[in-house]
Amino acid sequence: MLYWVGMAAVAVCAVTGVMDSSRKQMDLIGALLVGIATALGGGTIRDLLLDRTIFWIANQTYLAVALAAGLLTFFLTRRYPLAPRLFLIPDAIGLALFTIVGTQLALQWHTPWLAASLLGVITGVVGGVLRDILCNDVPLVFLQGELYATAAWLGALSLIALQWLGVSPVVASWLAMLIILLLRLLAVRFRITLPAFKPPA
Repeated sequence: MLYWVGMAAVAVCAVTGVMDSSRKQMDLIGALLVGIATALGGGTIRDLLLDRTIFWIANQTYLAVALAAGLLTFFLTRRYPLAPRLFLIPDAIGLALFTIVGTQLALQWHTPWLAASLLGVITGVVGGVLRDILCNDVPLVFLQGELYATAAWLGALSLIALQWLGVSPVVASWLAMLIILLLRLLAVRFRITLPAFKPPA
């Protein structure tokens, strides 16, 4: 299951990267680079921290899926422009998928639970950070706004808690992905944010 969820995460995140790059009117190569960085960046950092072979080097299918999803999105969005708000849904799905994949992989490598949850967050958000930097934007995760990394972390912790309570890894993974997706979309819908630092007047 983890393999296919990871593959879906790569495809979805490549789509979000290319969709976001369309705002900057990038050419095909620029859009593909943004899509690939979005799809593979978080997992790459995770694997480096776990000292394991980087997943898309060990299995080039991930890279091929990212390229195919990016190409398809590039040509479709040129022909059928999408409303910017539609970007939020695949982005939330990618966040949920990658966070759970990263957390499960870290647990399989016998990483302590707190570190595993943070590796899940890294897997989920770093690709988006790279996407925003390449698009010359302040990374979404660093701005005051609706819950993003927080939703990922709560989902990762939920996954760990559910498995500790004896829920099967498959069921726990789906439930945790649903938690992340719902938290993110509800935060966007109702503008739920964390307190931000404000210097004294």
